[in-house]
Amino acid sequence: MATVLPTPPRVGMVSLGCPKNLVDSERILGQLRSDGYQMSADYQGADVVLVNTCGFLDSAKEESLEAIGEALAENGRVIVTGCMGREAEVIRARFPNVLAITGAHAYEDVVAAVHDAAPAPRSPYLDLVPQATPNLKLTPRHYSYLKISEGCNHRCAFCIIPQIRGDLVSRRPDAILREAEKLLAQGTRELLVISQDTSAYGLDLKHAAWPWKGGDVRAHMTDLARALGELRAPDGTRPWVRLHYVYPYPHVDRIMPLMAEGLVLPYLDIPFQHASPKVLKAMRRPANEARVLERLVQWRREVPDIAIRSSFVVGFPGETEEDFDYLLQWLAEARLDRVGAFRFEPVEGAPANDLPGHVSPEVKEERYARVMELTARISADKLAAKVGQSIDIIIDAVDPETGGATGRSKADAPEIDGEVHLRDAGHLVPGDFATVLVEEADEHDLFGVPVQEQANEAARG
Repeated sequence: MATVLPTPPRVGMVSLGCPKNLVDSERILGQLRSDGYQMSADYQGADVVLVNTCGFLDSAKEESLEAIGEALAENGRVIVTGCMGREAEVIRARFPNVLAITGAHAYEDVVAAVHDAAPAPRSPYLDLVPQATPNLKLTPRHYSYLKISEGCNHRCAFCIIPQIRGDLVSRRPDAILREAEKLLAQGTRELLVISQDTSAYGLDLKHAAWPWKGGDVRAHMTDLARALGELRAPDGTRPWVRLHYVYPYPHVDRIMPLMAEGLVLPYLDIPFQHASPKVLKAMRRPANEARVLERLVQWRREVPDIAIRSSFVVGFPGETEEDFDYLLQWLAEARLDRVGAFRFEPVEGAPANDLPGHVSPEVKEERYARVMELTARISADKLAAKVGQSIDIIIDAVDPETGGATGRSKADAPEIDGEVHLRDAGHLVPGDFATVLVEEADEHDLFGVPVQEQANEAARG
């Protein structure tokens, strides 16, 4: 008589917020899969739904609450986790029927809540299956976020991240490198290094060293970046290593040689937030903006193709028209490659809420529009200069019907930056590296053709 195996419970996931939250979601689902659960792609097929929330801004909190409400309406059995979990009373007041609420990166708590809500049946046949060690990936196979630390030691006036995620806690460098090796073995071609403050990595570990590959590697951003760049995929290719959330500490200068060697992508994601010394002081941010401009010049001298992305807050309390004009002039001189802007929002618990001189919504909107108009012009000029050049890209998607493809250059991180749109690229697959000729450009994206196809066209004459 055949043994009928029990049907494992199915878990659905709604993941909101930043890439750091996405990594948390991957770890949670990876552990649940190891525990015998299956994943559901829709509400109807799930025995329980997890909502991983964002609580950074009031607008993000409202989006999280809407997601919880939708999950309850569509499924009815919902567990809440993530950054907004610290405001359990707010969630309970609006949605008393949620099954459980846990905080950010509380992996054991949320997994235990799933076990309580939808117990996995025990079976001697299933229990003999080895534990699945890799996390369940929520990103495409060819790129992966690699979280190197949790928490932050900064106390910026507009931010409550330390209240949500605590102070800096760095992972051991050998553990990070082992995870990176596993990701490369699974098909990852691009490693996106993330944290709350990548430049501070290892500070809490006193930059101690751990054994690695017959030598030692320090818990320090530059040492870790070099070690990641020296890894190889199974086919021998070097992965792209992209650094996010880099504060411009002096030791960031030592990343430039790694970029020049090709060990790290010529790309830095630096949260400048503003340029006016007065506003930066009110934000409790480093205020030496003149020195930053000098360093940008030096970085570009050492790595001519370096791309700098940043984000800025407009309408911070006390920001005058003079402060805003200072920011515009700074942006015009800095000529950053990628810029995002945010209208200041009060966040419960942030010191900035109590500052005088709050800016009206109308003025915030007008300043936001002016920043985006200026930075779009700069971006368009920079991309137009690439027309006629050959650049290296990674392929994200291919349309077999049209033969077109979409990829990203070394200057483009997924989801937040521009794209490279290709024709005559049907022979490529996601994860391929390709050299392409840039034929056109707009404010944010490039358009081109693989170099081999260009050579074939020339031969046909």
